[in-house]
Amino acid sequence: MASKGLNKVMLIGNLGFDPELKYTQGNQAVLRLRLATNESYKTQSGEWQERTEWHTVIVWGKRGEALQKLLRKGSQIYIEGGLRTRQWEDKEGHKRSTTEINANEVILLDRREGGGGGGGGARRGGGGDEGPFGDGELGTPDLGGGGGEEDDIPF
Repeated sequence: MASKGLNKVMLIGNLGFDPELKYTQGNQAVLRLRLATNESYKTQSGEWQERTEWHTVIVWGKRGEALQKLLRKGSQIYIEGGLRTRQWEDKEGHKRSTTEINANEVILLDRREGGGGGGGGARRGGGGDEGPFGDGELGTPDLGGGGGEEDDIPF
């Protein structure tokens, strides 16, 4: 009997940047979130250190459009989803890849000025193994954005 695998991620963190909403060639909404999670650990010398990890979270469709209006830099959220790795070639022909979290649940944990409240679930739209641009290839369009190390990542 073949066993199934499990690809599940659950994170609580804060947005490091305002959400970035873009659309695929097929007019599918794609919301990109940069989520920071912090963890504390004790060094061998007994000192406490804090480590920040950065995660890219993708929310698809109408849910992404709705969340883009609610979320801002600093918002604390809970996300649940699965890992997805995309590969593409940059402008210079170098092979690049990135691993992202495709969110199927996003919950706003803090209340900001003007209300807000729970963000509700985010369900992934689109079909099958197509890339986020509906062209069957992962990450081929250059959508710019970002900065630093991620200049060549098409989100």
